[in-house]
Amino acid sequence: MIKIPEKSDLLEAHKRIKNFIHNTPVLSSKLINEIIGANIFFKCENFQKMGAFKIRGATNAIMQLSESQKKKGVVTHSSGNFAQALALAAQSLGVKSFIVMPTTATQVKKDAVIGYGGTIIECEPTLEARENTAKEIEQEEGATFIHPSNNMNVILGQGTACIELLDEQSDLDYIFTPVGGGGLIGGTALSAHYFSDNCKVVGGEPFAADDAYRSLQSGVIESNTSTNTIADGLKTQLGDQNFPIIQKYVEKIIRVEEEEIVNAMRLIWERLKIVAEPSSAVALAALCKEKEVYKNKKIGIIISGGNVDLSKLPFTN
Repeated sequence: MIKIPEKSDLLEAHKRIKNFIHNTPVLSSKLINEIIGANIFFKCENFQKMGAFKIRGATNAIMQLSESQKKKGVVTHSSGNFAQALALAAQSLGVKSFIVMPTTATQVKKDAVIGYGGTIIECEPTLEARENTAKEIEQEEGATFIHPSNNMNVILGQGTACIELLDEQSDLDYIFTPVGGGGLIGGTALSAHYFSDNCKVVGGEPFAADDAYRSLQSGVIESNTSTNTIADGLKTQLGDQNFPIIQKYVEKIIRVEEEEIVNAMRLIWERLKIVAEPSSAVALAALCKEKEVYKNKKIGIIISGGNVDLSKLPFTN
């Protein structure tokens, strides 16, 4: 069994990284409040450095390495936001980064990693190929592997967004987050437990990639046989570091259809006037789906990121 982190661990993580991240704004919309029938506060991590919350965990994880580890660099495998997050965090801290990316990764994401000083190593688009290539880099370069979500220092870093949200809105009844690899919801659940009186955490997940929902039902980490969802950041699965935290501190996970994700994304764009990626809209979609349950409650939603391919917006037709 893992050791559940303490309140002091989260406080130290926040203190450690705060000069390397943005304390992102919290926005609200009167119209969205009326549609849901609740008082909602959006923590906008789409305004975070590199456009997503993941810079928090990447920075905290690198800063916890020894000097000898930092000299040899870090490696991860990712096709999206964590690739960019680790590259930027490493650049900010003067550390080399090696990013294993599948050949199918979009050029705009590859360009971003290169722009942040990361060295890209391409591999076949399978989890096995990604993991094996990352292990080869570990052995050849002596680099330290940092998992995008199943690393306790990453989880603690991700939990700092919730600390900031609760610092601004201390009496929230619920906080909703999307669920992918489990780093954000795990860190959020820890922070809600330690920094609120009785704030519960709820996850949103696509039906097309509902491994976390099934994992909570079965009590073991489940995987997906297919992940045909617009929420491309949520196609990964939970790990042994974050799953025990999620089991202990997450209230429930609500599954949503693809159309519900698109509708929620459109609502955020139209009413908050901000760019949010499909994965981050899943949290609002989950609240919309069960809005009667949360009527008249005070609710926080973490907008996890805003990195979208503008040529592939789902509501332009």
